[in-house]
Amino acid sequence: MTRMNAIMSVSELNRSVRQWIEQGFPLMWVAGEISNFTRASSGHWYFSLKDESAQVRCVMFRQKNQFLDWMPVDGMQVEARALATLYEARGDFQLGVEALRKSGQGAAFEAFVRLKEKLSKEGFFDSQRKQKIPLFPKKIGIVTSPRAAALHDILKTLKRRMPSIPVVIYPAAVQGEGAAEQIAAALGKAAWHRACDVLILARGGGSMEDISAFNTEIVACAMASCRIPILCGVGHETDFTIADFVADLRAPTPTGAAELASPDREELGRRLSIAHARLGRMMQHMLGSSMQHVDHLGRRIVHPREKMGNQLSQLRHLSARLDAAWSRRLEQHLWQFRHLEQRLSKPDFSSRAKRVEESGTRLGASISGRLRETRAALLKCAAHLEHLNPGSVLARGYSMVQNSKGEIVSEASRLSVGEAVCITFGQGSAQAEILSRDQCS
Repeated sequence: MTRMNAIMSVSELNRSVRQWIEQGFPLMWVAGEISNFTRASSGHWYFSLKDESAQVRCVMFRQKNQFLDWMPVDGMQVEARALATLYEARGDFQLGVEALRKSGQGAAFEAFVRLKEKLSKEGFFDSQRKQKIPLFPKKIGIVTSPRAAALHDILKTLKRRMPSIPVVIYPAAVQGEGAAEQIAAALGKAAWHRACDVLILARGGGSMEDISAFNTEIVACAMASCRIPILCGVGHETDFTIADFVADLRAPTPTGAAELASPDREELGRRLSIAHARLGRMMQHMLGSSMQHVDHLGRRIVHPREKMGNQLSQLRHLSARLDAAWSRRLEQHLWQFRHLEQRLSKPDFSSRAKRVEESGTRLGASISGRLRETRAALLKCAAHLEHLNPGSVLARGYSMVQNSKGEIVSEASRLSVGEAVCITFGQGSAQAEILSRDQCS
């Protein structure tokens, strides 16, 4: 912390206050009425939350508010999950809103968050347990209410995309008391039958209370224990339920779930036509290449008598080349033999003796030069050693003074009156006593 008597700039003061506020007030829920709501061109929302006696400024950035499926208006009672902070540039106290909900949804939403956190810790949402949705299912199961409009949309979509796939409906109430238990029972029945390759869990849009059955732990457990891949298409695209997170794949709508569960026959037909045309072109190309290869092989076929005649002619040609090669090799060996014979019969000793004599002369001259260089170097080193010899210096009249410890004394200040010293001359040495350190005249 900054000392109380230190001088702080406004920026440092605001930064310290912001850090103190953010550390002292954790993320919390704040209830109030919206006023002065403004949506900036950047997508950020600016508004105030007020009650009977106070108000506070709020900001909700675009990265947070884009997930809301409703637009706040002035006068609306809301609950904001926010972090208290300070806008340093202006020194304004404000709330950074992370989530926003209409008042009255608090208990249900908090229950949703608690269950979501619990199931997440238990691994219900892990990607490792997700099953792959088959591309070409042999049979599709649907878990929904027989009277739901979503069922009609799903069946219509399946009929349009792939009417040949059989459909099994597992009826269950999707709203009201006991709906969660019926959904869990229908999922268990489908898992026990093992008649389908994929299951669609669907319901149309509605309020949070309408889709509350899909935010229950019993439905989540039934989905997690089902060994059949589950496609969840509950509500609108902006609606998220616990079932969406547990499902092997989430669809934005019931119709989207039907599209993800079934292949598109028109698209398959188009791809089949393209593959058929490509296969036809490949077969034509292969057939043409094979015919050309057959023609080439036909031109290479030779009658055995002609082939044997060609091989016999080639054999004669190779035999003639072998005889010629042996003759040339023999001639080369004979020439080499005659050359060696001539060299052995007339050895040239005089030239070799002359080369030996010349080599000896050069070697002697080289050794003599080397010895002269070595002698000169030794003489030079001896002169240097003689010049550095302390005895030579003493012989010229100088002397060396040593104290009682044997240390050489080079300064008079290091001697004391009455101290015994040893003086070494060019010839011999003498003991002396210091009478004074005054400068000698």
